[in-house]
Amino acid sequence: MFDAYGRTVEFSMVLGIAGALREEFGADVDAHPGGPGTEAGTQVGPLVNDAAVEKCDELVRGALESGARAVVGGAVPERTGSYYDPTVLVDVPADAAILREEIFGPVAPIVTFTDEAEAIRYANDTEYGLVAYVYTGDLARGLRVSEAIEAGMVGVNRGLVSDPAAPFGGVKQSGIGREGGHEGLLDYTESKYIAVAW
Repeated sequence: MFDAYGRTVEFSMVLGIAGALREEFGADVDAHPGGPGTEAGTQVGPLVNDAAVEKCDELVRGALESGARAVVGGAVPERTGSYYDPTVLVDVPADAAILREEIFGPVAPIVTFTDEAEAIRYANDTEYGLVAYVYTGDLARGLRVSEAIEAGMVGVNRGLVSDPAAPFGGVKQSGIGREGGHEGLLDYTESKYIAVAW
């Protein structure tokens, strides 16, 4: 996803961090091939249907045509089924559709930023807002960035945010209301308003 990692550092340092992320993450993704669960070594399964593959491919091709570069993947594999190669993109233009739409595919665009405000601006430049992730060595900054990001859920320094005891749901075009937690129970209650003149 975009680098909403909450770090304000010199631009040259950001590029250094992005370079290391690009190499390590690309190698890790490349080591996790896609395919059916019946094949040994498969780490990434199929998408939900062929329409999802077409949308994923359309967004990736659009980014590549706009100047992005695929570190790994970036294509529909030659195999039967609804598969898309696990993909890592870099040099993704800020106006690329892939940064604004929910892709629901194994694709990670990496976008660099120069300061905290720019990272937040990138994170919020979408009509969707289900979940976001912030990685930082500064907890105060992580909480500040989390509050500024327009998402229903934010994970700070962790990859999983779902928890049965916590409310699950998004904002903007990613939903309304919540499942789970005390908030989720409200859907199963009936409110009654009584106005009295005494």
